[in-house]
Amino acid sequence: MTQLNYFDAVDYPTLIAEYGRPEDFVERFKRLSRDELRALQNKRFKHVMDFAWKVPFYQRLWGAQGIEHGDIRSLDDITRLPVYSKSDLMISVELHPPMGDFHGLEAYTPEMRPPLIFQTTTGTTGRPQPLLYGPKSREIQNLLLARLYALQGINRDDVVHSVYGHGLVNGGHYVRETILHWIGAHFLSAGTGVETRSANQVDLMKAFGTNVLLGFGDYIKHLSEVARAAGLEPGHDIKIGTISGHIGAESHSAMSEAWGGAEVFDWYGVGDTGAIAGEGPDHAGLYVQEDAQFIEILDIDSGRPVDDGMSGNMVCTCLYKDDIFPIIRFNTHDVSAFRLDGSPLDINLRRIAGFQGRSDNMVKLRGINIFPTGIGAILTENHAELSSEYICMLKRKEGREDLTVMIETRGDTSASVEAFEALLRTRLGVDITVKLADPGALADLTQIESRQKPIRLIDQRTHVK
Repeated sequence: MTQLNYFDAVDYPTLIAEYGRPEDFVERFKRLSRDELRALQNKRFKHVMDFAWKVPFYQRLWGAQGIEHGDIRSLDDITRLPVYSKSDLMISVELHPPMGDFHGLEAYTPEMRPPLIFQTTTGTTGRPQPLLYGPKSREIQNLLLARLYALQGINRDDVVHSVYGHGLVNGGHYVRETILHWIGAHFLSAGTGVETRSANQVDLMKAFGTNVLLGFGDYIKHLSEVARAAGLEPGHDIKIGTISGHIGAESHSAMSEAWGGAEVFDWYGVGDTGAIAGEGPDHAGLYVQEDAQFIEILDIDSGRPVDDGMSGNMVCTCLYKDDIFPIIRFNTHDVSAFRLDGSPLDINLRRIAGFQGRSDNMVKLRGINIFPTGIGAILTENHAELSSEYICMLKRKEGREDLTVMIETRGDTSASVEAFEALLRTRLGVDITVKLADPGALADLTQIESRQKPIRLIDQRTHVK
């Protein structure tokens, strides 16, 4: 029996006709009106729903709410569907090992079943979750990220160094496919500090003339300090022109300065969904790829939609995943908000403010919501002596929560921290203790060299009264 291989399962001419080429991204969404976009979203949403009804996970999830096939006719009805999160997927895996019952493979005859691309999450918030893709959705996912890279000016003449991790996690593989399949640049798949030692990475960047750096902001910033420690000056010995990655709460200006004036671009996505939104040369928020990703911002506590401009959980429906693992109202637990201002580039797409923290890693400190992933950027934005390496320690003392931020400094660790604590009090509205540490002293706690996403919070609370 002849079975489909990866390339047989992808109709590239049709894919390009429907989603365009990466370099056409801006013009495509200048021409497309909001009404035309809504019609396209509805068309794709219906295809995804048709497939999802064949998937046991959704049959069970929706059936428990009394929802029947045909009840959801368009995106206007989407709020009738329940949201779900990683915990629901992990329950599915436990009940139906090893991959759960959310993939939809049983909807195909054996000869038409597409090959499965299998990755996992990093396990940052628990046991790793299977991430599953069919060839069609994988290539669209690659194309969506390529759109953002093209928007940011990355092209085939660049030498691209990626510090996204490999192994079972999706990041490094996905980025490599995007660059090789759609951008065509020279690509160095360095990975994390465990895969290629940080000192070797900066030597390779100098040797090969790297001018584009991709990865998570924490490690990219860390590499600039490794370079300087090795006697290499970013901007002179390593001439990085563009940084693109999960910058999150990191300060663009501090990141740019660390790499000798490089232009810094943020983009957002999670392993399940692929690229959702990215920053353009206007640096005015992240453009949501609304023809492929439908985003809702929901209140963290109530789950109801919030007004534009207000922060909440990002809930994503992938309008292109109609082959393997459909994603409909997936609560990422990442926090952001829709921008209210108009697009400086005249692109008819909504924009989000970017990653503001994780609601499942949020600390409520004396009535104030604190996101540990944003604290480092506040401290380093105007204090060049501070490193970007920090960790938050949460304790319960005498019946109340106390948060201490330990941050590495290039200066004297016995220096006064009063100004730093006053800054956090002003910006966050609550008292937080700051302690200074020597360069490299926190590496074992943050695991910056070994993890794609370093640890930023250690919860040391006990329930002893």
